[in-house]
Amino acid sequence: MNQKRLVLASPLLEIVISRLSQELIENHTDFANSVVLGLQPRGIYFAERVVRELNRALGKDVPLGYLDATFYRDDFRRRDSPLRANTTHVPFLLEGKRVILIDDVMATGRMVRAALDAMTAFGRPAKVELMVLIDRQYNRDLPITPDYIGQRVHTLDTQRVLVEWTEQGAEQDRIWLIDPQ
Repeated sequence: MNQKRLVLASPLLEIVISRLSQELIENHTDFANSVVLGLQPRGIYFAERVVRELNRALGKDVPLGYLDATFYRDDFRRRDSPLRANTTHVPFLLEGKRVILIDDVMATGRMVRAALDAMTAFGRPAKVELMVLIDRQYNRDLPITPDYIGQRVHTLDTQRVLVEWTEQGAEQDRIWLIDPQ
């Protein structure tokens, strides 16, 4: 049986999302040339929360899309079972835009690298920034660093971070650190 330790839960999680949204407003002002891409599958819930907060604060709709990088992963053909793709929904061109790529947990950097490759199908952005809710900074395989971080969590390679959202059926929003036994 796995041991779970609570890292973050509501209402503190809402405060973190609000803080990150305010950081985006400081750097993107009115979002005239900025868009948000939530990374499938789990980053979309975090992206939706951030965009909801931005829309409320700015009084306008910030463009939001969902990006699936499944077939751009470097371990795509190395798995025993086939990977399941998720929906990509990018209802705007990325050409010349400032893109904020959002994921829930960053560990090795490989998923972000795959997402950067997948984004090229939608144009060449002027700039890409990365926001993550949890940064597992000691697990990097690639030299990729988030621009916006909800919380840094020091983990071992054997540990896992689990983000639970009410949108996925959880009774409350929570982030767990899981130790295998």
